Amino acid sequence: MQRYSSAQIALHWLIALLIFSAFGLAWYFGSVEITSPATFKLKGSLIVWHKWVGITVLALVLIRLVLRVVRGAPAALPNQPAWQVKAAEATHYLLYALMVALPVIGWLLTSAKGYPVVLFKLVQLPDLVGKDEALGKTLQDVHEFAAYTLLALVALHAAAAIKHHFIDRDDTLKRMLPSSSSRKNGL
Repeated sequence: MQRYSSAQIALHWLIALLIFSAFGLAWYFGSVEITSPATFKLKGSLIVWHKWVGITVLALVLIRLVLRVVRGAPAALPNQPAWQVKAAEATHYLLYALMVALPVIGWLLTSAKGYPVVLFKLVQLPDLVGKDEALGKTLQDVHEFAAYTLLALVALHAAAAIKHHFIDRDDTLKRMLPSSSSRKNGL
């Protein structure tokens, strides 16, 4: 069975975890009403963490794309209908596009709203656009739409992997799971 490399597998699952964290943070800070200095600070901290996660996803996805170019991806399993292969390829391209675009749009909207992106309280990233509240609102709407589109594609991707594993009983999912020898060796 052709498999993804250990680095590709690790990045896949780390990025998935970070994406779910970004959604959790966004939903949480969206529900926080500012009623006191404490809730103001909490909401601000959640937004900052959301930005950190987004920029981290961007960096890891760029590394993952380089690995995909260098290492490639396993070929489609034999006997799969052509439409499934094409749908999987299209879904993967859209996932990669959104995993790059979403953090960039978030960075743009943060810049347009006049707030810096300071990565881990260490490095202030440059503003990508000047302060422009109308642009910031538009970018916020685009960011939210792209986020829900990403969530839908992730759900489709996961459902397809589960279908392959439990219904088709093929190795599609196994190619992205750590190998049993890696688990035995603690890798």
